[in-house]
Amino acid sequence: MRTNINLLFYLKKRSTYKNGPVAIYLRFTVDGQRAEASTGKTCEPSRWNTQAGRAIGTKEDVRTLNSYLDTLQAKAQDFHRWMTANNEMVTAESLKNRFIGKTGKARTLITVFEDHNQKMRSLVGQEFEKSTFQRYETALMHTKDFMQWQHNVSDIPITKINFEFLNDFEYYLRSVRKCANNSAIKYIKNLGKIVRICLGNGWLTVDPYLNYKPKTKKVHRVVLTKEELTAIAEKQFPVDRLRLVRDIFLFSCYTGLAYVDVKKLKRSEMTKGIDGDLWIHTNRQKTDTLSRIPILPAALKVIEKYEDNPQCIVDDLLLPVMSNQKMNAYLKEIADLCGISKLLTFHIARHTFATTVTLNNGVPIESVAKMMGHTSIKTTQIYAKVMDHKISSDMAALKVKLSAIN
Repeated sequence: MRTNINLLFYLKKRSTYKNGPVAIYLRFTVDGQRAEASTGKTCEPSRWNTQAGRAIGTKEDVRTLNSYLDTLQAKAQDFHRWMTANNEMVTAESLKNRFIGKTGKARTLITVFEDHNQKMRSLVGQEFEKSTFQRYETALMHTKDFMQWQHNVSDIPITKINFEFLNDFEYYLRSVRKCANNSAIKYIKNLGKIVRICLGNGWLTVDPYLNYKPKTKKVHRVVLTKEELTAIAEKQFPVDRLRLVRDIFLFSCYTGLAYVDVKKLKRSEMTKGIDGDLWIHTNRQKTDTLSRIPILPAALKVIEKYEDNPQCIVDDLLLPVMSNQKMNAYLKEIADLCGISKLLTFHIARHTFATTVTLNNGVPIESVAKMMGHTSIKTTQIYAKVMDHKISSDMAALKVKLSAIN
């Protein structure tokens, strides 16, 4: 924002002044508003040119004084240019404070981002998941690298975050970092939280995201068909570790629980439901929402198989779950042995429950949302993909109805 600025040196006489040298002050006038600061120098009124704002004469002491005042004026003008270039609010008071060194610590993007991440780190396990914290750490790394790549700087004032910054950051993520569309958008959304902190504290006055509308692309979620589920369930595996991974994976396919929720599942979280049958009542670790899931026979079969497992008895766990990294590695081996070409990961079990096991068998989406612990039914709708066999059966029923009419 352009501002009208005027700098004037003048003598400021005290009300008790009688004679002698008078203090020289610098008056800052910005858009009609005034502020003043002492120069630390004095001058006899008879040797002062009020219009020029300088001392009169050619003696050495006068030249030295005027040269000093010229330096102060140049310093004030430099501060004004710097504040304007960095989008700081320029007022008479803020310019004076900058001139006399009375300013708070400059707020910069990386310092605010690092402070946010440090606080998040201390709350991992309470308010945040470790994976969420790691995503913000990655977003911070990308932000630092982008500023080096684009501006050759390690940090910038938060006032420099604008629409152009977001567009350039998105371009960097896509072109240099080779991020997929949704990954790039996630990192920009992570940055958005830092921007909201700045806005909330009044460090930013204009929201750079106001006209920035990134769009995520729909992701094709891999699920197993009924035939593939049967192939995995009936396959005879030669080693115990593959049988264990297969069983836990199938348990997730028939309960919809994510890996982290299966791993922490306690025996006490299996209780009798309102229908007298066994249910799982557990809080999802990701969202801390309650999932209430009737236990299907296929899932109950897995539970009973590991009822006497020593690890489960000692730790009061329902199933002896190994690390997610090992699970996914062994699932790839299982897929090969079962002739499944899909890239099998543990999270596919959750997708399979939502699609193949429930929605495509006529379970209402509202019930699926409750069982999966979704806070919004919009999340469940992502899983509501209709399989070809469901379309086929629905259309077969329609054909029967139409033939009856004709």
